[in-house]
Amino acid sequence: MRPSRVASAVLAALVLSLATLFTAPTAVAAGGQYVALGDSYSAGVGAGSYLSSSGSCYRSTKSYPYLWNASHSPSSFSFVACSGATTADVLGSQLSALSSSTTLVSLSVGGNDAGFADVMTTCVLNSESTCLSAVSSARSYITGTLPGKLDSVYAAIRAKAPNARVVVLGYPHMYKIGGSCIIGIGDTKRSAINAAADDLATVTAKRAADAGFTFVDVRGVFTNHEICSGSSWLNSTTLPIYESYHPNSSGQASGYLPSFSGAA
Repeated sequence: MRPSRVASAVLAALVLSLATLFTAPTAVAAGGQYVALGDSYSAGVGAGSYLSSSGSCYRSTKSYPYLWNASHSPSSFSFVACSGATTADVLGSQLSALSSSTTLVSLSVGGNDAGFADVMTTCVLNSESTCLSAVSSARSYITGTLPGKLDSVYAAIRAKAPNARVVVLGYPHMYKIGGSCIIGIGDTKRSAINAAADDLATVTAKRAADAGFTFVDVRGVFTNHEICSGSSWLNSTTLPIYESYHPNSSGQASGYLPSFSGAA
């Protein structure tokens, strides 16, 4: 007996639906060219397990870009984020990893331009007034000078990778206010440092949005996991010293990775 046209249509739709169900995940996992740009927070400094080939860039196999690549298997992965990188470094040495074939870019940058390392050193080793002065200078730079530098970086990324989805990640609050540490700095210094992170988030979010990029604010996911929280995803002063004040392996895997994955 010959099937009716309705029955044939239903059968065809069912076959198409099943085919989509079983083939879609493979197609998603296999595609795309991913490039990870930026500074130490994207390189994974502080998480350990550094790639020997990365030298003083300290790219970690526990960083969010490396973990994302391992679980999503894009067709290519260029990991060029580097410890200490500024906006000038991204423009000068990292952009060559991009092309018109790039489909996904991750980036964190701006903290080093604002003198993050010097501010932390000043606040840990010097008086409250000296710390507050250093933070104030950094905040002035963030609101006055950094926006133009970010605009230059974002424009260059778009020019080199016109077809890419670009995800810009921010920085967490460094300290838990009112939290307890055996050694460390007081809440006045902590609040000032966190306020600078707020400025960075505000400026970066605006510049990224104006460039048509996606900004991911990680301050929320790091809440209750700051230094002095009792469950920190960030290193305090530690050895080797370059790992100080950076996300540890938990900060990368539980903080940055899901934040990036949700926007990629």
